[in-house]
Amino acid sequence: QVQLVESGGGSVQAGGSLRLSCEVFGRALDMYAVAWFRQAPGRGRDLVASIDATGTDFDYVDDVRGRFSTSRDNAKNTVYLQMDSLKPEDTAVYYCRLFMGPSIIDSYSNDWGQGTPVTVSS
Repeated sequence: QVQLVESGGGSVQAGGSLRLSCEVFGRALDMYAVAWFRQAPGRGRDLVASIDATGTDFDYVDDVRGRFSTSRDNAKNTVYLQMDSLKPEDTAVYYCRLFMGPSIIDSYSNDWGQGTPVTVSS
């Protein structure tokens, strides 16, 4: 059974930075692309960024492009989301999710983490 565990969330002021981690248990991460989602209060989960299995192909939504970057260390079975120049509108619970294959154009799996909260104050 696969388990995804996010960590690294917290409270920061606008302009600050946080680095989120998503560690995967029960599956060799080097076979799977990973996506980051976020859910702001009262809203659905929105895609933020994706990274392929090799860490060479990425995608970011416009709201975070240039401020967020995702990377991975397959030896540690962990994916990261570096968030810089944070804004109050980045406040949300952040989740990682596996794709069903190595590419960011594969279908999503139903494997989610429990989320890590990020609060950005102005």
